[in-house]
Amino acid sequence: MSFFSYKGKKIFYETIGEGKPLVFLHGNTSSSKLFTPMLPLYKNFQVILIDFLGYGQSDRLDKFPTELWKDEARQTIALLEHLNLRDANLVGTSGGAWVAINTAFLRPDLIATVTADSFDGRTFHDGFDEALLAERSSTMADPEASKFYHWCIGEDWKEVVERDTDSMWRLIISRRELFFDSLQILQAPLLLTATKRDEMIRPNIEREYQAIVGEVVQGQFKIFEKPGHPAIGSSAEEVAETINQFIAEYS
Repeated sequence: MSFFSYKGKKIFYETIGEGKPLVFLHGNTSSSKLFTPMLPLYKNFQVILIDFLGYGQSDRLDKFPTELWKDEARQTIALLEHLNLRDANLVGTSGGAWVAINTAFLRPDLIATVTADSFDGRTFHDGFDEALLAERSSTMADPEASKFYHWCIGEDWKEVVERDTDSMWRLIISRRELFFDSLQILQAPLLLTATKRDEMIRPNIEREYQAIVGEVVQGQFKIFEKPGHPAIGSSAEEVAETINQFIAEYS
């Protein structure tokens, strides 16, 4: 197992294969294990996995930052610097999508492309706060969800989910900007992916993605028919094909 140090704590990472660097960034209440079943679909890349602080095999935090995704962007940059990587292709899903875009804002010199999968977009949709609390409450009591959390996060998954929920709630009520800067100045080409029916993101996601693509310098999106969250898992082969074509076009 490999670790690097960030602010005095150990962050787990793993590198697999050879080729252009492809960094997968997991979302909230998850870990890099989320991506392991789909890695054969990305065999032409050097895949880099990371467990953000507080999740998976990385050191725990007593409390997550309010602006968690911005801090995780800094963790991602620390990993790229640790590995001496440039021209990295970032793939972030759910909360990791905000992380990927924020990473590209902070260090455009290190990033070749960004894929943002299954996230709400520029803002939280109306009712996001109530939906978050309802979703966390129901999944905590769901045996299948509990198995996923245990597999992905570890024995202390309940405490981690509670800390994550607290962080998300603080972010919602703070009304802080989700990105470091305006999408209009994002330098990296951006691919947006999602499914038509994903109960964890806004129902009009295609309209939101169209608006984002209209703001960025280079952007495209694709919506997949098969329901589920995240699309990178529920429509794994179709999303992988789309990401492979996108990276081949821009990097």
